[in-house]
This record gives sequence, C-alpha cells and structure tokens, in this order.
Amino acid sequence: MDTTSSPALAELAAEFWAWRTRTQPDSYDDITRVERPRDWVADWSSAAVRARREAGAGFADRYRRIDVPPTDVRAQVDRRLLGSALARVRWELDLVRAWQRDPSFYIDQSLVCVYNLLLRPPPFGAERVDAIVRHLRNVPAVLEQARENLTGTIAGPFARRALTVLRRADDLLRSALAALAAEVPDRRWPDATAGAARAVAGYRDWLARQAPFDTDDVSVGADAFAFFLHQVALLPYSAEQVRGMARQEWNRAVWAETLPRRTDAAAGGELPDLAELIGRQRAAERALRRFHTEHGLLSPLTGRRRYRMAPMPAYLEPLTWLGVAHDPASPSRSDDDAVRYVRPPSPQLPYFDLAEIRDPLTGLAHEGVHAHQLALSWRHDNPARRRYYDSAPNEGIAFYHEELMLSLGAFDDGSPGADFVVNAKRLRALRADIDVALALGELTPQAAEEVLAEAVPMDRATAAQEAAFFAGSPGQGLSYQVGKLQVLDLVATCARRHGAAFDLKAFHDRLWREGNVPLALQRWELLGLRDHLDRADLLAGV
Repeated sequence: MDTTSSPALAELAAEFWAWRTRTQPDSYDDITRVERPRDWVADWSSAAVRARREAGAGFADRYRRIDVPPTDVRAQVDRRLLGSALARVRWELDLVRAWQRDPSFYIDQSLVCVYNLLLRPPPFGAERVDAIVRHLRNVPAVLEQARENLTGTIAGPFARRALTVLRRADDLLRSALAALAAEVPDRRWPDATAGAARAVAGYRDWLARQAPFDTDDVSVGADAFAFFLHQVALLPYSAEQVRGMARQEWNRAVWAETLPRRTDAAAGGELPDLAELIGRQRAAERALRRFHTEHGLLSPLTGRRRYRMAPMPAYLEPLTWLGVAHDPASPSRSDDDAVRYVRPPSPQLPYFDLAEIRDPLTGLAHEGVHAHQLALSWRHDNPARRRYYDSAPNEGIAFYHEELMLSLGAFDDGSPGADFVVNAKRLRALRADIDVALALGELTPQAAEEVLAEAVPMDRATAAQEAAFFAGSPGQGLSYQVGKLQVLDLVATCARRHGAAFDLKAFHDRLWREGNVPLALQRWELLGLRDHLDRADLLAGV
C-alpha cells in the first residue's frame, strides 16, 4: 500500500481522521460530506465543544513533534496535509465560530444528517432506517445545545436568514417523513418525526425572541481570513491578490459573453419532460466519456459507476433547502452511481437547475467531474489522500474542466450550455470578489445578494442562498476561481518543463486522483517546486 514512509505520521493521521469523522460539522455542501460511524449522533454540548478543543490541541502537539526527512517529499506532503486539516479544526472552532454566531449552523447539525441519509438511493435497509430514527430523536438535544451556545453571540444577518429558512421547516420535515413512511413503513416514524418537528418549531420561536440580535457584523476579519488562506487552503495569494485575480477573470468573462455563439434558439425554448430529460442526460454522459477518450483527455473510471439523473423522490423534495440534491456516493460506495435528483422541468426552476435541464452537459462538466474525482480519491492507495482538505483543488478541477470542454468544442452543438458555462465564469469571478469582501467586513450578506442577483444575473432565491452560504463559509466562494487558476498554472508549468513529451491525459489522470490535495502541495510533489508553498508560509508568518 502506498502510504507515507513515516509510521508515526500515518498513525497520527489515522487517529485524527477517525476522530474527525465523528466531530466534523455537517453543512449544505456536497463535497464535504462525511461517512459517519454506525453509532454516531451530533453533539454540540459545551462538554463536546471542550473535548473538541482538547483533542485538537493534543493532535497539534503530536503533529509538531513528528519529524519527516526533508528529502522524502511525499511524506512531507502528507505531513502538510495533516497540518491543513488541523488548521481547519481551529478555523471552525475559534475563528469562524459558526457554533456561537450562526443559528443556521444548528439547522445543519440537527437535520443535514437526516437529509444525507435520504440522498442515498433505495432500498432503505434496517441500518439506514435505524440511523434516520436515531438522528430525528436527537434533534431536540442539538437544538437545546444551540440555545446554550448562541446566547449573547448571535450575528443578526445569520439569524434573519435562519428565521427565513425555519419559517416552514417543521411542516416540510413532516411532509418529507410522511412520504418516506408511505414507502418505508416503520412504527417509529410518527413519534420521531413529531418530536423533531416540535423541536424545530420551538427553536424558530426561541430565535425570534432573541431579536434585536447581538451584532450585525458577520465578517471574520483580515487576520482570521489570512489564517484560512495560508494555513488551511495553503494558498500563495493574499486576499488582495485574490480580489485582483477575480476582477481580471470578471473582465475576461464579460468579454467572452459578448462573442457570437451558434446557439440553437429552439434548444433553449421548450423544455423536455422529466423522462426525456433523464434520457438526454444519460446520452450526454456517454458522449462525454467518448469525448474524453477521443481527445486523449482522461481515462474512464473502472467499474460500472456512472453519473446519472433520477426523479426527485417525494421524501426528499421538501428538504432540498438542507443541501445539494446530489449523492456522489461515499468511500464505502465508491463503485455506486453518483445521482443527481431533478424536479420536473419548469422555467421557474432556479439558476443551476434550469441550466442543467436545458443542457445536461453543464451538470456533467462540473458535478460529474466531482463524482469522478471523488471516486478516484476514495480509491487512493494512500489513506491521507482520500480526505477533503479544502475546496480549492476540488472546485478548481471542476471549473477547469468546464473551460476545457468549452475550449475543445464539447458545447459546439447549438445547445445553450455554452452560454451558461460562459455566464458561470462571470459568477465564479464574482463569488471570489464577494467572498473576500464579506470576510473583511466590506459587504453585508444582503448587499452580496443584490450584487449576485443583478450582476450575474440570477434568480433572487439562488442569490440569497449563495450570499448566505458564502458569508457563513468564508473562503468557499473563492475556491472555484482560485483553484482553476492554480490548475492552469500547474498545467502550464508542466508543459513548459516537459515540452513535446508532456502528456495531458496522464497529467489529468493524476490531477483527478490527487484532487483532494491543495495545489501548492501538488506543485511541490510533481515538479519539486516549493515556491507556492513557501509563499503561503511567508504570508502566514510561519
């Protein structure tokens, strides 16, 4: 097995990740989902938070005492990966402090674990049903912990967003579980659902009584944001450099939208029905795999795993506000299909859903890449490379792939997908600029929503969700743009070094397999160049 050459490092990493799978917060994002141990329930009591801090400090102390030979670059990279993961623990607990500032955090901790279990396609075995019941019964405890942890520290914009989300949350939870009970009978559903729904309604009422809230400031500040950029994400760019890069890419995106494209007006007009859409998506998935092969871009996944659409189940539809309706599978299911759940096509659907309905290749070019990349990383010989560290490499690869497909003509069939991909370039540049401004306190979530709705443009509901998510998850919004630019830098550097011998397919195969590894570390391991990592360390002051 291709593990690190340092037994002490491998042992520490294994212990850390066993602990992390029990303690990592749940979130709306699909890339960060964790496969939990069988007996797990969320716990954000004061004792649990204290235990997280103590364990994190213990891991960090052991980490500092591990010595890896400087010539063993692979082991050095694995060590820095663990350092990034440890820095994220501090980032979450002590710098972002969502557990103290953001009431939506506890919506995620109490209900996203239920939602994630519903995402996996049927059948619902006894173990999964037991887990859903266990999490429903735990909702009151988590929301009681929320009251204790949030008192006196609530950020107003986060609270107002949470109240909007909670307005019908109890009814939506009842609807979802009633639909599940109709398909998967179990005598425990009524009591477990009723208790969870009452707790959600009680949390909403408690939160409403806390107004006016303690502060309107949602920013983490310049020092904390720099900690994230350089010690978690290992980026070699300052916040101002990120903003400058984003604005250059914004100009490039706006320019690209002025160029004439051969879009078939009929393709963007009448929408398909659901069965036709699913058929189109499966044909597009096969065509994309052929495109990769014929152009020498990427090796196909071994096995039968595919990325496919499926009709939105009645038990899932009421809860899609809890997360991306996409099941990329998990480490123990790496051969299973990745599934994108879709509603019946309608012009009223939000920005991303409507684009994917008009041209399924838009989803395949991004979410399909996540599914491919995650499957490869879950099968990695080195356990240290199977984990999520930061979104920049994952999202950067997917965004890079979109542009790769656009440049090579995959969207040149008259479909509206090309228009969306170009417009999404504008969105990703804007996300990075907004992310920095929110983190530094230069922009409010409401103002960010206005900018997104008008400048992309996009529907108001998607703009509100984006603004709230990025305000509560600093550093996430910039990951698409910065990650893509890092990938392009790595491609260009490799191509210059190897000249005519450069093998783009081999490069892509490696990039996808190592897609969890921050790109400054990939640059060091692949090219022997520490310059980006050294720059990140310099900016971090370490």
